[in-house]
Amino acid sequence: MTDTQTISEHWGKGDVFSRILNAMEQAGIDPKSATIEDLAPVDHFHARGFPATVELADALPVKEGDRLVDIGCGIGGPARYFAKRFRCHVDGLDITGPFVEAGNKLSALVGMEDAVQFLHGDGQNLPYSDEQFDGGYAQHVTMNVLSRDDFFGEAFRVLKPGAFFAVTEHGLGEKGEPHHPVPWSEDGSGAYLMRPSATVGALERAGFSNIAVTDTGEKYLKGYKAAIKLAEEGKAPLFGVHILLGKLAPEIVRNAARNIEEGRTQPVQIVCCKPG
Repeated sequence: MTDTQTISEHWGKGDVFSRILNAMEQAGIDPKSATIEDLAPVDHFHARGFPATVELADALPVKEGDRLVDIGCGIGGPARYFAKRFRCHVDGLDITGPFVEAGNKLSALVGMEDAVQFLHGDGQNLPYSDEQFDGGYAQHVTMNVLSRDDFFGEAFRVLKPGAFFAVTEHGLGEKGEPHHPVPWSEDGSGAYLMRPSATVGALERAGFSNIAVTDTGEKYLKGYKAAIKLAEEGKAPLFGVHILLGKLAPEIVRNAARNIEEGRTQPVQIVCCKPG
C-alpha cells in the first residue's frame, strides 16, 4: 500500500455519506430540510470544528465573487460555509475518495452544488490551472503532507498574484514526538509534523510573503478539554465528529489535549499572500 493510500484510508472508508445520514436521523435532524448549520457539528472535520472555521474566515480578506481553493477539503463544511458567508465559489480537493463523494452529496442536500465542487486528488499535484484562484486555505491537512515544498509550491502556482493563502496545523512541539493515536494518525504512520518555523520556511521557499503566525494552542486545548468533559459526563452529542473518527475517538481527543499540554504539538494559524 502506498503512503497516499494509507493516509486516505486512515481518514475515511466505506460509505461516509450514509454514516452521516444515519447519525442525522438518530439525532432528529431531517435530511430533507437540513441546513449547513445543522451539518456543522460533523461538517467541519478538523480541530475545534466550526469555531475554528469561523475564526479563520474572520482573518481572511475574502470578497463576494471570489473563487477560492480548499486544499484538503474533507467533507466540505468549510467550503460551504465560506461560499454561503461570502457569496463566493469554492473548489475543494481531498485525498480521501469517500470524503469527496460525501462532500458533493452533502452540497446537493443543502442546495449548494453550484457554489462548491469537490474533486478527488493530491494537494501535492493540484488539477487546476495557473493563477486560477483569488485565495486558498488548508485546514489541518499538512500534518499528512510528505513534501511541504511540493504542497506549498502547488498552492502558489494556482493562486493569482496578490491572493491570500492560509494554513492551520498542529506543528511539532519542542518536547518530543506526539502520543498516538491522534486525529491524523493512529500510530505515527503517514504523519509529517514540522516545527512552525520550518513550515514558515517552506512557505517562503514557495514564494509567499507577509507571513503571519498565530499560536492557537490554548484555544485548541480548551476545545479538546470541553469535549473530554462532555464525554465523561455522558453528554457527548449524538451528531459530532466522533462519527468520522470511529471507535478510537475518546483516546484520540485525550491525546490531542495531552500533546499540547506536554509541548509535543503546537497548533498554529498561518496567513500569508502571493506577491502581487
